[in-house]
Formats: sequence, C-alpha cells, structure tokens
Amino acid sequence: MSDINADAWVSSGHRPMGFPEFVVVIASIMALNPLAMDMMLPALPNIRSAFAIADANRPQMVLSIFLVGFGVGQFIMGPLSDRFGRRPVLLGGMTVYTIAGLLAIMAPSFETLLLARALQGLGTAATRVIATSIVRDCYAGRRMASVMSLAMMVFIAVPVIAPSFGQAVMLLTHWRGIFVVLMVYGVIALAWSALRMPETLPDELRKSLAIPEVLSAFRQTVTNRQTLGYALAAGGVQGSLFAFVFSSQQIFTEIFKLGHYFPAAFAAAAVGVAIAGFLNSRIVGRIGMRVISHAALTGFAVVAAVLLVAVKTQTLSLALFMALAALMMFAFGLMMANFTALAMEPQGRIAGTASSLYGTITTLLGIGIGTTIGQDYDGTLLPFATGFFLCTLAALAVVLVTEKGRMFRPHHHPI
Repeated sequence: MSDINADAWVSSGHRPMGFPEFVVVIASIMALNPLAMDMMLPALPNIRSAFAIADANRPQMVLSIFLVGFGVGQFIMGPLSDRFGRRPVLLGGMTVYTIAGLLAIMAPSFETLLLARALQGLGTAATRVIATSIVRDCYAGRRMASVMSLAMMVFIAVPVIAPSFGQAVMLLTHWRGIFVVLMVYGVIALAWSALRMPETLPDELRKSLAIPEVLSAFRQTVTNRQTLGYALAAGGVQGSLFAFVFSSQQIFTEIFKLGHYFPAAFAAAAVGVAIAGFLNSRIVGRIGMRVISHAALTGFAVVAAVLLVAVKTQTLSLALFMALAALMMFAFGLMMANFTALAMEPQGRIAGTASSLYGTITTLLGIGIGTTIGQDYDGTLLPFATGFFLCTLAALAVVLVTEKGRMFRPHHHPI
C-alpha cells in the first residue's frame, strides 16, 4: 500500500496514527490472545515436571483456565467500553495481562500459575473486544472489512507459528521464559497503545450501564432464534477445536512420537484455518454465508465420521490424521466467521453487547466441551474422535432447528 493510498484511507477517529500504523497496532493487540494460548503448548510436559503433577491431563488446565478468563472477560468488556470509552478499558486490560505475566513468571505453585493464566485470559478479552470496537468506531462498510481482514491475517497466522516460537524459547531457556516473552510483548503493546491510540468513542455515543438496559440487551440477544442458534452451533464446533488444541501435544508426542517436531505438525494442520479465511473473504459475497457455513459444517461431520471409523478400525496413520486435522481446521475457518456474522445479523442496534454475549457463550461452551474431551484422553485417539463426532452432530442438529430444517438457503440480504 503506497503512502498516498494509505493517507486517503485515514479516519479522523484514530489520528495522529496513519492507516498502516493503525492496522499494525490493532493486529498487535489482537495477537496477544492467540500468542498467550498457543505458545504454551510445547511447555505442558515441562510444567507437569516442574510442579510434580501426577495426572497427565491436568496440565491442559493451563490452556482451559486461560480461555475461561477470556470467555468471562468478553461478557463485561463490551458493556464497560460502551459506557467508559475504549481507551481506559483497553489499557486496563493490557495492564492486567502484564501483571499476570509477572505473576506467572514467579508462580511458586501450579494453582498460582492457573490464577495468573485466568488473569491473562481476562486481560486479552479486553484486547479482543476493544480492538473490534475501535475499528467499528473509525471505519464502516468496505473500509472496516479491509481493516479487519488485514488485522485478522495476523490473528490467524499467530496460532500457526506460536507453538514453534514457544519451542524456540524453550531451547534457549526454561518454560518460564515463555511468560517473560509474553510479558515483554504485552508491555510494548501497552506502551504503544498508551502513547498513540486516541479515544475513539465520543461522549455522546456512550451507553448507560443501568441494569434494566443491560438486561434488556442480553434478553434481546438470547431470545433471538438466529443469534442463539448460531451461538450454540459455534460453541459446539469450537468445543471440537479446543479438544484438539488441549490434547494436541499429547497426541503428536505420545501417539505419533513426533517429539520436538510437534509444533511443525500443529502448524501444518493450522494452515487450513488461514487458507479458509482467505477463501471465505473472496467467495462469501457471491455464494452467501449460509451456503458456505452449512457446506463446511457438513464437511466437518464427514471428517469427524472418517476419523472415528479410522480410530475404531485401527487404520489411522499419521498421514491420514494430518490430512483430517487440516480439513477440520479448514472447515472450522469457513464456519466461524460466517456463524458469527449470521448470529450478529439481527443485532444491529445492540451490536457491542450482543457481540460480547456471543463471544462469552461460544467460548465458555467450547471450553466446557473441549475440557471434558481433553481430560478423557487415555493414550488413544478414541475419546477425541468420539467427542469430535458427537459435537459435530449436535452442531448440525442445532443449525437444522435454527433454520427450520432448510439448509443451504442462499443469503439474500446485503452482507
């Protein structure tokens, strides 16, 4: 993008930053969440050894408790930012994230580490919710879509490289070094945002935190058939993904004996999400959200069925598992963006609150499912394959009910 083109895109809402700097800052603060999640994957065996944890599945809580903080945080960050403005909530959340990083570095026990991780998740809820709100404050229509797509390229790429980055850090130091890196990154992002990011929500557009108004918005969100249906379906699909992430280190190192090559295998599978995101941005305008997401959900179910059959018949090779994992990620990438857009479609007047509640429902439901499946890991792929298949059938049933039995209906409204 040339400087001339960039200047033409600048919104007065985020001056003094130009367009390129604005996109980089938004992408940087959005990246806090996936970095803090996926850099930890290679460290789980070391954390287990450091705290002498007997249960092999218990270190997964380092991931799940982080997501609990993230899910609960989304519930409160949207309404708070609508009332007090974007800047104080964003900087407050990033400060909590940084302090939590320091607590994790010094954690004397596994329980203290889990507390730090919950606080990290809470802090990244602010960065995720507020980043989206800031973009919405400054841009609309195609410009907003362009900013978000550029930022999401970073957001999607991070999970692909983060485990390898975490592995690299552990080659130079021990597992606490990952928290040092995360804290330093958080301090840099906080300082940059504090110095350069202005308040983007004018006083006259701020909303009340009066209980009746908030409850009314929540009620409007959960009583809408389309919003609730796609939130539940997204939660079920996300549960499958979380189960894969929580169990991935054990699956790749214990079942397939990949050792230090685990991050590379994880990255190869995760590339499917990035490809799906790019493809979706190119075709959704022509084909529509329902057709794409329903086809992806159907494909997700086929992948789940093939995996379960292969596990049951003991014919699952590493090559087949990698292919199925990549297809699972690809289908997930096509579903989530469209499920979110479909859920938000009827909620234009309360988009901020509805978005927060949607994020909370999908994240917490996904964590509950993913943790249940992950904790059932028994040295084989049977618990994951069974849980994946059941989650997918449930999501398919919810979408069928939501759409009153009519799948693949083209989307005729403007996108």
